Amino acid sequence: MSERTSTDRDLAGERESWRRLHDVIRRVTPEIAEIPGYFEEGWTAKDAIAHLGTWMAEGAQMLQRIAARTYQEGEIDIDAENARYLAAMRDVPLETVHLQATAAHSELIRAWTALTKMTPEAEFWVRKAGPDHVAEHLPRLEVWVDELTRGRVGADPR
Repeated sequence: MSERTSTDRDLAGERESWRRLHDVIRRVTPEIAEIPGYFEEGWTAKDAIAHLGTWMAEGAQMLQRIAARTYQEGEIDIDAENARYLAAMRDVPLETVHLQATAAHSELIRAWTALTKMTPEAEFWVRKAGPDHVAEHLPRLEVWVDELTRGRVGADPR
């Protein structure tokens, strides 16, 4: 385990992934937020942002438990959690989703930098809730928001 200080923030890709995600968040307007198509299952751009924000919040909680030595490793039913988060955030206004994702990111970073030791469990949660998870969703989200803002959704592809 490596020693960490409160100013360390060196996980490869974290800053850049957040910058790119934040750029997309700022581009999602009420006019395009609720248009399904991000996923075939009907997710919207707002749903994708809410999904990332709720996992950042979950990651922050797990890091706080690790720091408090109350964390118990266990299996999480990812699909069940995703469904629960989607249902909880579906009717939340876009502005609140934006704020929640930003606050959750800040809390994830705060919990991460508060750790005195970076354990394998902590690194897992930083990555799961942060840059690895963002990298999983960001390319499609950027393309989807580009399509929406350029008015190409539903346009004749010819």
